[in-house]
Formats: sequence, structure tokens, C-alpha cells
Amino acid sequence: MRKLLQRALNRVVITAIIVLFQIGFFLLEILRWGNYYVGIAFVLRLLSFCAVVYIIWRQNNPAVKLAWIVPILTFPLFGGVMYLFFGHVIVPRKLRDSIERTYALVKKNLVQDETVWESLGREDQSVFNQSRYLLSYSGAPVWNHTDTTYFPDGLPYWESLLADLETAQHFIFLEYFILGEGKMWNTVLEILERKARDGVEVRLIYDDVGCVFLLPKNYHEILEKRGIKCVAFNRLVPFMSLVLNNRDHRKIVVIDGRVGYTGGINMADEYINYRHPYGEHWKDAGIRIAGEAVWNFTVMFLQMWNMSRYTEEDYGRYRYHFEETLSVKGYVQPYMDTPLDEETVGENVYLNMISNARKYVYIYTPYLVTDNEMITALKLASKRGVDVRIVTPGIPDKKFVYWLTQSNYQNLIESGVGIYQYTPGFIHSKCVLCDDELATVGTINFDYRSFYHHFECGVFLYQTDSIEALKRDMEETFAVSEQITLDWCRDKFVKINVVGPILKLFSPLL
Repeated sequence: MRKLLQRALNRVVITAIIVLFQIGFFLLEILRWGNYYVGIAFVLRLLSFCAVVYIIWRQNNPAVKLAWIVPILTFPLFGGVMYLFFGHVIVPRKLRDSIERTYALVKKNLVQDETVWESLGREDQSVFNQSRYLLSYSGAPVWNHTDTTYFPDGLPYWESLLADLETAQHFIFLEYFILGEGKMWNTVLEILERKARDGVEVRLIYDDVGCVFLLPKNYHEILEKRGIKCVAFNRLVPFMSLVLNNRDHRKIVVIDGRVGYTGGINMADEYINYRHPYGEHWKDAGIRIAGEAVWNFTVMFLQMWNMSRYTEEDYGRYRYHFEETLSVKGYVQPYMDTPLDEETVGENVYLNMISNARKYVYIYTPYLVTDNEMITALKLASKRGVDVRIVTPGIPDKKFVYWLTQSNYQNLIESGVGIYQYTPGFIHSKCVLCDDELATVGTINFDYRSFYHHFECGVFLYQTDSIEALKRDMEETFAVSEQITLDWCRDKFVKINVVGPILKLFSPLL
């Protein structure tokens, strides 16, 4: 009863009720002005028509356009109003000005080392072109002399992170989509509070919607009182928010500017298998980097911090100056993606890797809810002889999204793509591996939310030792996963061929 009451009084429920109240009030106002119904209806239909014209005019993915145009034309009285509130993001002037200032700071501080640039250019032209794309459209320079460690599970990631946090002397930056009170986060929090008391600067960003069922409403204020500077990103408010759809899905840790972490692993107990909400095992992936490339993550965090707090500061004082270069091979390029521009960096990195693969492409993703361009790239790679394999969950966390993922299986399998479902439980990793040379590990799912609506990040890797560890993990994962066949798809004809196509139509809005 207590849990039920807590759920009923949760901010999501309260916000939903208030939003429904606002919609109801809007409808009542129309009825109250019933004598002017014809005029009101004309204005609303005109708004819907303008919304459709605007959607067609925008440089956007056709699937996203179609997902909005169909409901607007089906309900012309209210479709335009719904798009105005939930489909068209209007960035407030104050936030827009803050974004422009932070972009200028990023451009000033993230400068490509020409020696590294020329060295990569001599290695491989296609990899150099991929790296150049990230430099041009994500502002992310590529580095060498950076050590990388791949974690195939949440527990070793957490244990390594705890050890690194204990060594912090100057600052700790953390940015997470989900924080959940329990063994994992509480252990980290104890270290953060202790370090803050010792004079280490500790900053934390967490996504308010990602944590809405897990943390108190004023959690950022609680942490501030404990000495931890904190931002609850894009807070959920009980009125329609025009930027609510854009969430901070990144997972970043920076320690003194010399060590950084990212990957799919959030701060909650299921990520280290202290809880088992979906099957016997929650599989995830993370990566630790140590060296010059950590500077990219430092700047990423500071940009988000300054954008959220409408502040500016000297980024240079947080840069770690390495006295000796690390004698490790390979190139490392941490990159970011933002929904506030027209460039889908996360998706384009995947498309480039798939399109340039020569021998194989192995993929981990919890969701396969993507556009025709991605499906076509996967199919074409397989048709030209590349071994394409995708691992998705055997047990879902979201039923509708699971059905959408499975609705793509038959089309891909018929083109030779190997589909595997992780039998032990849920896989939350977001990784792509190509030809024993290229990989990316990060926060970016193969879905519309990650490609179009979320702030995301990843690490592009070339010829690093961590690539071998990732391949070994993937081969072990294939062995414990179920390979999906066409017979399996035919046995689920209704879900894949009837329900799936209907859900696909609206999948860009999920």
C-alpha cells in the first residue's frame, strides 16, 4: 500500500494529471465558445495545416515526419496543438545564448594536435575520414598515448571506478542518466562526500526524468548541502515543457582530468547485478581511458554544466598536464552528440563503420528501433559478404520496444544478418566492433531517442588493446545467446508482421 501511494504521489503521475487538466481546460474553453466553433475549428485546422507544411519543409528523417503527419491529419482539430507542445522544440532565448557561449568555449579548448592528425592519416584513409567527421561535426579531436580498458560487465567497471575515485586530489566530475539509491550509488556517494570534505571539487549532473522514480524531488539540494555541487538536468515540471523531450543520456566520469569513464552503465544496483529485474543477468559495457583523450570528456562535462547553470569559466584550469607520454598503441577519440543541432553524429558514426567494414561488424544494442537508412546499411553490408551480427536482449525491459526490435528481425535475417538474443537476461551495452581494428563504446542505442532526442557520448577506438578484449567478450556472448531463425520469426507472425508495422509507424515518437 505504501509503495502504491508513493507511486500515486510521484512527480510523473502528478505532472501527467496536470497536463491532462490543461488539455481538459483547453477543450472546455472551446465548448464555452461554442457559438464561435466554426471560427475556432478553422483556426485549429489552419494550425494543423501549417504544422504539416513545416514538418515537410524541415530537414528531418522521413520516418519522423511521417510519425507526426499521420496523427495530425487524423485529428486535425488538435494535431497542430499537440505538435506545438510536444513535437517542435523551441529553445528559450536565455538557453540558446548559453548554448552559443558554451559552443565557443568548446571550440576554443578542443584543438586537434596536428602531429597525431598526420600520424593517423598515414595509417588508414577511411579511418582518418571517420575521425575527421567527428572533429568537424562533434568538435572532438583524436588522441594517441591514451590507455583504454574495456569492461564487459558492470561489476568490474564499478570496482575500478571506486579505486580511481579514491585517488582523486583536485576534482571529480560525474554525469549520469540514472542514479538509484542502493549498494552501487551509495558506495560511490560515500567516497564523493568524503572527498568533498577533504577539499576535492565534486560536481554531479543527473537527468531529472531518468531519476524521477528513484530519487526525491529535491535530491540536488540535498547533495549541495553535503558539499557536492549538483545539477538536475532539464527538470520535470508540472506544466508542458517544450524541451522535455531532450534528455541527458550520457554517462561520464572524469577524475582530475587524467582518468575518464563512459559506457552504458548507470549508477543503480541492476547494473552490477545486485538486483535482477530482467532475467538472471544484466549485461552492460563500459570503458576506462587514461591519458590525453580524457580532455575531451572534461570539456564535454563542463559544457553541459555551464549550459545548465548559464555560467562560463576557464576550462584550462581543469586540464591535466601529463609529464610523460604513455607508451600504448592506437588512437582514441571521445565524442559527443547533441539534439540541438541538425547533425545525427551518433547514428552517422555507426553508419560509417558499417558501410566501411570489410570482414565483420558485431553490434550490441538493447533496442533496434531505427530508420530505413540504418536497416539498409546493415543489409547491404551483409549482402556484400560482411559478417554482420547483432545482439539484443532475450528478456525485455519495455514490451512495446521489444516488439519493435523483433519486428526488424525477419527483414534483416533474409539479407543474411545474424540476430542473437542474449539468453541470460537483458543486455544494455552499446558497442560496435569492426574488422579487429575499429570499435566504439558509449551510451548510444540503435533507436530514435538516442539518434535524435538525447545528449549522448561515445569513444571511437582504432587499433587499441581494448578492441581485442571487446571481441573476446562478443564471441563469448554469441555462445550464450540464441540465434534467431526465419522459422522463429514465422512462429511469431502476428507480432512481427501485424503489430510490428503498426508500432513502427509511431516508433520515432516513442
